[in-house]
Amino acid sequence: MKLAYRNFAIILLGVSLLISCKAVKNANNKQKGAVIGAAGGAVIGGVIGNNVGDKDNSVLGAIIGGVVGGAAGAYIGDRMDRQAERIEEELPGAEVKRVGEGINVTFDESSGVYFATNKANVNSSSSETLDKMAGIFKDYPKTNIIVEGHTDNTGDDTYNLDLSQRRAQSVVNYLASKGVDRSRFTIAWYGEGQPKYDNSTVSGRAKNRRVELGIIANEALKKEALNKTKG
Repeated sequence: MKLAYRNFAIILLGVSLLISCKAVKNANNKQKGAVIGAAGGAVIGGVIGNNVGDKDNSVLGAIIGGVVGGAAGAYIGDRMDRQAERIEEELPGAEVKRVGEGINVTFDESSGVYFATNKANVNSSSSETLDKMAGIFKDYPKTNIIVEGHTDNTGDDTYNLDLSQRRAQSVVNYLASKGVDRSRFTIAWYGEGQPKYDNSTVSGRAKNRRVELGIIANEALKKEALNKTKG
């Protein structure tokens, strides 16, 4: 019986890898753009999410890719509830969504983290928000953080892709400078490829110039959840 279960697990793993490989193969250059850091499995989930799920929200796909499920997943979700509430309390302008076992946080020009035109450095207005985020991340050390950069459609597509990369990396560098372990971060960048709002309007372009965060359980929290709930 144990052998049968083992064989089933191997088959299941093989199928998952085939699906993942197909998803990566079908990903466009923006989706492939950038996978650096701790949450590699979740990033594969993000690519899968873009191919079979919500193509406008790769963070959502990444969170889905990191799901544990069952009682352990509920345990993780409870801790994510607390962290999401903390973010909402300290950063009322941010868009905070609890998704499955993770958190999706979106910042745009009206909600705390934004950049001057054609610039990638963290400005003084954004630093106040990121200081608060750094404090929260340090209080919840058993999470990994996905940082995604996005732009509007003004300018050249290749330039925007590079700009979104530099902005995502700038956020990571800033948070790391405030004491958040750099190994917890994964960055991805999509340029103008994933607009959430109408790029034909001024307000829509402003909202599309955004940074999104995905917060997911790291291996330590997953093991804790499995131990506390007996798997």
